Amino acid sequence: MKHSIKVGFSFGLASGIVTTLGLMVGLNSSTNSKLAVVGGILTIAIADALSDAMGIHVTEEVQNKYSEKEIWESTFTTFLFSLLLARERNANPSKVIAEHLLITGFVVIGAHYIGQTISLFFG
Repeated sequence: MKHSIKVGFSFGLASGIVTTLGLMVGLNSSTNSKLAVVGGILTIAIADALSDAMGIHVTEEVQNKYSEKEIWESTFTTFLFSLLLARERNANPSKVIAEHLLITGFVVIGAHYIGQTISLFFG
């Protein structure tokens, strides 16, 4: 897999999934409002994807190692993971996926308790 596409998928997909899960759990725990959760998901889907794409674009440009085409490929694939990366590195896919799920679990649990705490103070 090309470096530019790998960068986009690995960063954008992981970041987007974990951010969205954290937001969903936190909003639900603090508001118990389906409207707030759905509105938050739609908002974060756009805002997070654009900010990730911008971050990757600038990071790749600053490195001054890649062509304009490669930089834009990274930017766009960030906007659009674990199994492909594991295969690329000849790693055990189950282990790589388990690590990513564990990290995601920490984010979800943390977001839940943060949401509950917010609800206690502002609910």
